[in-house]
Amino acid sequence: MKIAIAGGGIGGLTLALLCHKHGIEAEVWEASETLRPLGVGINLLPHAVRVLCELGLRDALADMAIGTSSLSYFNKFGQRIWHEPRGLAAGYDWPQFSIHRGEFQMLLHRTAVERLGADRVHTGHAFEAVQDTGARIGDPVRFTVRRRHDQAEVEASTDVLVGADGIHSAVRRHFYPSSDAPRFSRRMLWRAVTEAPPYLDGRSMFMAGYQDQKFVAYPISEPLRRQGRSLINWIAELRVPDPVSDTPPRSDWNRQVDKSVFRDAFAGWQWDWIDIPALIDGAAAIYEFPMVDKDPLPRWTFDRVTLLGDAAHPMYPIGSNGSAQAILDAQTLLQSLLGTRDTAYALREYEADRLPRTAGIVLRNRMNGPEQVMQLAEERAPQGFADIEQVIPRAELEAIALRYKQLAGFDPQSLQVVQR
Repeated sequence: MKIAIAGGGIGGLTLALLCHKHGIEAEVWEASETLRPLGVGINLLPHAVRVLCELGLRDALADMAIGTSSLSYFNKFGQRIWHEPRGLAAGYDWPQFSIHRGEFQMLLHRTAVERLGADRVHTGHAFEAVQDTGARIGDPVRFTVRRRHDQAEVEASTDVLVGADGIHSAVRRHFYPSSDAPRFSRRMLWRAVTEAPPYLDGRSMFMAGYQDQKFVAYPISEPLRRQGRSLINWIAELRVPDPVSDTPPRSDWNRQVDKSVFRDAFAGWQWDWIDIPALIDGAAAIYEFPMVDKDPLPRWTFDRVTLLGDAAHPMYPIGSNGSAQAILDAQTLLQSLLGTRDTAYALREYEADRLPRTAGIVLRNRMNGPEQVMQLAEERAPQGFADIEQVIPRAELEAIALRYKQLAGFDPQSLQVVQR
């Protein structure tokens, strides 16, 4: 069996490494000519880290990433709403890692080149079109990619084609050419990293505010932590005036902006354990993103072509789940392929498992996911509180946290069942 993967991001490279581990030939086609450690921070939750540990990456991740110890939610006055241990501190067998997205992708890319061979990981080749989905028994999937450096069209064939090429997926667009634009939340994100003194224990993640005004931060560099410093990934979020169109132009995504665009909204957010204006001021570069997702699709699979990760289910960055779900997609797809010789059936089985699960996360994230507790605090106690349990009973807080873990697949009971 041979699998072609369009997209050399986190999901695509994880799938390639899983295929290699289980003796399946994989080939990666990535549009970017040169992979660089771009981006900011992400969280890798224990169920995703379990897959990465099975690939032998635990030590490399531990050397790079912060082993997250806790997650806390605060209101806009810095009053704590909810606190819970995370990763190993919460009793999981696997850590939760907070890491620079670009460094993590480069680790996956290096490992894929080492294990699969450089001739199986192509950069500078953008997916163009599917000529044949492999509907007839014995026929290969045929597709074309365009080589960046000379714009030549390259024809290729495979047994299975996986579109793992992100929210702007060309593979997805082949099957859904219209009425599939990103859905804008009317909230904008400003993302950056700042080197600063550690806050709390140097391994904590926090979110403060509510739906229309939020600040998220967590450290992402283990080498700096060992030096007594912290590289803090942060995201500022605000509701913005309704735009002329439903989705900001793609040219406006990931553009560098000045802090004056949003800083005033957080000017008073200085508490005894964190100085948010100082974090904003200390960033060398700040990038702007619209917070978008897409409506869940009716299907991902077309004969022997399917979708994975953000190409299949782009979701709001709520609950630290985007990258984790792409990794779980890769694991489920690999298991489905190993379970039968009928690859078309395996892809449908993968879709039947993952599509409803991820659709539920997309929809729950539109309702703020586990961050719902901050919105409830704002609605019920907009001027703050003396005792959070008088505002949101602890049982309600616990239920919100557990419900999302169960939905996303990283509640302790689910992971114990998987391990057994």
